[in-house]
Amino acid sequence: MSGAPMLDHLALAPAAATRRAGGGEVPEHVAIIMDGNRRWAEARGLPVALGHKAGAEAVRRTIEACAEQGVGWLTLFAFSSENWLRPAEEVRALTGLLRLYLRSEVATLAKEGIRLRVIGDRARFGAETMREIDRAEAVTAGGTRLNLNVALSYGARDEIVAAARAIAEAARAGTLDPRELDEAAFAARLFTAGMPDPDLIIRTSGEQRLSNFLLWQAAYAEFVFQEVLWPDYGAEHLARALRDYARRERRYGARTG
Repeated sequence: MSGAPMLDHLALAPAAATRRAGGGEVPEHVAIIMDGNRRWAEARGLPVALGHKAGAEAVRRTIEACAEQGVGWLTLFAFSSENWLRPAEEVRALTGLLRLYLRSEVATLAKEGIRLRVIGDRARFGAETMREIDRAEAVTAGGTRLNLNVALSYGARDEIVAAARAIAEAARAGTLDPRELDEAAFAARLFTAGMPDPDLIIRTSGEQRLSNFLLWQAAYAEFVFQEVLWPDYGAEHLARALRDYARRERRYGARTG
């Protein structure tokens, strides 16, 4: 994410707008694995940090495009739990961009009706960043036009283990009968509790894997893999993915053939 204004010219679609894309139904929830910042920078002989800044501009374009298309929920995979293993200089650049964005863009998000939520192990970012995240979520809590989830220090296996641990502790405390545990009760202990599962997951840069992203929630998601590197992503790429989604028949395992 970038400290530059990301949403200055964002024209959000009215909440009651017809949710169609190219004549087909728009997914309620789109999740994106934003991949390719590093390769984009390296291909241009630029520092990796500039690739992340360019990626922040793609975030702005994608938020705007999702709003215009009538997507209700957008989840962006911004920083995985494994990203902490990257070079210290790159981690510092990423976390610095995060703090700058939180400080400079919250008022615009609130004004445009965007509710920001962070999913992941926010405690790893330290007390100062945690306070900024808490403040951003509180200030934008009234937004109803677009739900923006940003996955930070997020790993799906860690999320599932944490949910299992919470269930085990509840069972030990006698507040949960294990025989009554079902999928809904388990999902209520995930970071995404109360949110719809993604209908469409997009990954950029040509890679075709989930990389530990929303493993539980992706059970019946459709997937679109696009060759474009994330900093070059824009409305036309999103529209292409939505048209692909609109052509598909979602079966949820009910029938085959």
